[in-house]
Amino acid sequence: MVQREWLEKDFYKDLGVPPEASQEDIKRAYRKLARELHPDANPGDAHAEDRFKAVSEAHSVLSDPAKRKEYDEARRLFASGGFRRGGGYGGFDPGEGGGFGGDFNIGDIFGGGTGTGGGGFGDLFDGLFNRGGGGARTSASTRRPRRGNDLELETRLTFRDAVLGAVVPLKLTSPSSCTTCHGSGARPGTSPRVCANCNGSGIVSSNQGAFGFSEPCMECRGSGSIIDDPCTDCRGTGVTNRTRTITVRIPGGVEDGQRIRLAGQGEAGLRGAPSGDLYVTVHVDPHHVFARAGNDITLTVPVSYSELALGTTVSVPTLENRVRVKIPPGTADGRTFRVRGKGVHRKGGTVGDLLVTVKVAVPPALSADAAEALEKYAAAERASGFDPRAGWAGAL
Repeated sequence: MVQREWLEKDFYKDLGVPPEASQEDIKRAYRKLARELHPDANPGDAHAEDRFKAVSEAHSVLSDPAKRKEYDEARRLFASGGFRRGGGYGGFDPGEGGGFGGDFNIGDIFGGGTGTGGGGFGDLFDGLFNRGGGGARTSASTRRPRRGNDLELETRLTFRDAVLGAVVPLKLTSPSSCTTCHGSGARPGTSPRVCANCNGSGIVSSNQGAFGFSEPCMECRGSGSIIDDPCTDCRGTGVTNRTRTITVRIPGGVEDGQRIRLAGQGEAGLRGAPSGDLYVTVHVDPHHVFARAGNDITLTVPVSYSELALGTTVSVPTLENRVRVKIPPGTADGRTFRVRGKGVHRKGGTVGDLLVTVKVAVPPALSADAAEALEKYAAAERASGFDPRAGWAGAL
């Protein structure tokens, strides 16, 4: 896509958010629309598919703070009235508050003019429209291809798989490199040729008096190359919409809500350009026994009063086996014991612990023998002078 078309798009409108929306608002709006418009949910609906592509494109720019800043700056520049659209980008009047004096070449904005100075708006647009595409800056002999959009998916893991790691299959429908022409856009056995009109730059420049003008080449539509015999499957784009399944290894220790980046697994770039990235957001299901506190795994073990008073050894589960925890006599209810090295194993060698908290389980009913024995114990406890509430209320 040529740069002028990018500027004419309203990515905020595509996502249904205001220009001052937060990154979280943008993310939330994209997820909602992506679920509603996904091709799997709308089979055969061309309008939904076009909207899905537009929403994905908008998100790929607005979700990146650097891209979003440059996009906003570019839109403000062209909305300020400094550049008036007549024929092409003509109609510029330096005397109407444009703030530019002397010979001004609009082609310099897009890096296609004759100016020799570096930086300025050319660098701004270069970063916005060609970020991540690789290669050199636009010149008469080279042109940076457009990188594919980033994609987002969500997946759910069990607590065990999140802690220990797992290999999961992910199914996604998205623009992918055409398997017939391998992304070139040309029919197998042929190749695109360099556009002779723009010498492969995708931009043509012209002079009208003291002013220079640059705009996308009409012969190649700004691509820099011409396909004489397009691939019949992708119609010369090098990209087809297809469903694919990729196998992803989720590392051990992933947390709920964490995003994992899979480089090059996103939307395919046009005509062999690099693919975007795939971001997988992981959601972890809660466990009925275990919980997590950073790199530590926690669990609560029910015990009887006699076990705490007399002491005992209990067998407790871990995610891989069982361990024995010694409870010394006189242990207080709610005490936590630490078992080293039985927590989360993180990349880089960091290992958490297992935190075992003991909690007295009170029997809902007592047998006659148990009640009699407990009454005798209570009498003996009082006789010993033990008061569980001694000093509890302080001076109140």
